[in-house]
Amino acid sequence: MLTRLSRPRALALCALPVLALLGTAALAPLPFTVAQPGVTADVLGKDRGKPVITITGAETRPTDGQLRMTTIVATGPTADIRIGNVLDGWFRTDRAVMPRDSVYPTGGSEQEIEKHNLNDMKQSQNVAVDAALNQLKREPGSMRVTVDLGDIGGPSAGLFLSLGIIDKLDGDGRGGDLTGGRTIAGTGTISADGKVGAVGGVSMKTQAAHRDGATVFLVPKAECREAEAERPDGLRLIPVTTLGGAVDALTALEQGGKVPSC
Repeated sequence: MLTRLSRPRALALCALPVLALLGTAALAPLPFTVAQPGVTADVLGKDRGKPVITITGAETRPTDGQLRMTTIVATGPTADIRIGNVLDGWFRTDRAVMPRDSVYPTGGSEQEIEKHNLNDMKQSQNVAVDAALNQLKREPGSMRVTVDLGDIGGPSAGLFLSLGIIDKLDGDGRGGDLTGGRTIAGTGTISADGKVGAVGGVSMKTQAAHRDGATVFLVPKAECREAEAERPDGLRLIPVTTLGGAVDALTALEQGGKVPSC
């Protein structure tokens, strides 16, 4: 025998499983990472009292302006992230909620991830040197370039390390600075043949750049939309796909030429 339920009672009964699921979600850790703007470092200057880029065996030039590589700070791979943290991150412009796997694709313990990121940075530094010297058409063995960014890990400083080397060696190629005296910030991986790759966390990096005085931000073209979504007022976005394109864009910016935009 079936008993017909009133509409309010039926809705109440249907809502019980949903409420139960929400209650479970509120208590269970979730596979997300919460990120926020991190430090920036001027690759033309010093970081923690030490020059970021040191070149020996070749004449270098004094530089004006800044080239600031950017970072994010993210909760660790074992952090207990719950629905409250996720909702808070979604509604704040100075936080970003990201799938944990996108931030820590290799998995492992915090120590293993830190070691992996530092190895990525070391490899990125070597590739950045090759990319810069290839751009300038100089022989790789003609000089020694060393890079020191302390305990900053990951490959996302590659583009800016290459630009810093180019500015120290050649500037804009016409006797001026590649920066035009500005504070330029940005992000992007680099390959030895000068291709710029996407990095993630761009919306947080634009905020770090603006906080530290940048007026221009170089962003991998594939991440323009994300960068534009949270772009701080007064920060100009310039999309790049290659190291040569980044150099051309900065030169055009200084000379009043046509500069690409997101």
